[in-house]
Amino acid sequence: MPDRKKEHIELAFKSHISTNEMDDRFYYEPMLNPHPPDTDQEFQFLGKSFRVPMWVSSMTGGTQDARKINENLARVCNAFGFGMGLGSCRSLLNDKRFFDDFNLRDIIGSNRAFFANLGISQVERLIEMDRVDEIKQLVSVLQADGLIIHVNPFQEWIQPEGDRINTAPVITIERLLEKIDFPLIIKEVGQGMGPESLRRLLHLPLAAIEFAAFGGTNFSKLELMRKENPEQRSAYEPLSKIGMDALSMVNIVNDMVLSEQDIRCRELIISGGIKSFVDGYYLTERSRLPAIYGQASIFLQYAHKGYDELYRYVESQVKGWRMAKAYLRIKE
Repeated sequence: MPDRKKEHIELAFKSHISTNEMDDRFYYEPMLNPHPPDTDQEFQFLGKSFRVPMWVSSMTGGTQDARKINENLARVCNAFGFGMGLGSCRSLLNDKRFFDDFNLRDIIGSNRAFFANLGISQVERLIEMDRVDEIKQLVSVLQADGLIIHVNPFQEWIQPEGDRINTAPVITIERLLEKIDFPLIIKEVGQGMGPESLRRLLHLPLAAIEFAAFGGTNFSKLELMRKENPEQRSAYEPLSKIGMDALSMVNIVNDMVLSEQDIRCRELIISGGIKSFVDGYYLTERSRLPAIYGQASIFLQYAHKGYDELYRYVESQVKGWRMAKAYLRIKE
């Protein structure tokens, strides 16, 4: 006790905080709940069981460290009760050498959401060549619950090895929906989507839309950094600075849910620029549709270090989310 009091005295002078640092998105309500328990009630999302509203957004596969990274991610999803999307599974369409990097169903468990991933350009080509069965086979062999399609026209255009998109992505998505019977998630890759794109997707029978909004990892900027030609980097740089942040997208979707009929996509994965459980809690609470929040680079960072480091990070985020749920109310 004396040591603790001594620490309080010594630290009191260092712990002053300015009102400029206050997070004014919330009302703090300390009178209404006890400290939360260390268990969470399960809920259904994407047709699977979740305990916390978190999601590992699609990242990597087919690289030297991918197997260990993905295995660590799948283990932590199983342990804490949330789902994940794989990185692009394109390599598996023609080459099974990297299959073990993606073969995670036994690790994540049968009751956790687990989705394969392809780019819109690959899906477009496979439909054009009447090879949709290869997409079905990919989902089946991975025992995935469905497929994520990442839509990335800026990235593909800037990428030195990028593919050209010849059909409006929403048309390709509509065509695929006619040919499959598994759930489909559509996501961007770091720049989000504007209102007309969101409107078109909301009226399709999708399992979910993942925002991948502006403010986190930006794959257009990443591809710019890979370009050797400085003139091309300079020419295309403005494209990397365009997008929609997650809060703007939540507000757009909320308005559409209130004002439009026949909204068929009823779940959201809010990702892009989410730094911690506080951001995730705020955005999911604002959403009128059922929502979870996704992160990518921060999971990748800890998963690369090792499972123990990843476990401790996720444990801290889950405990923080419980505290936010108990004591924070968002300001409308």
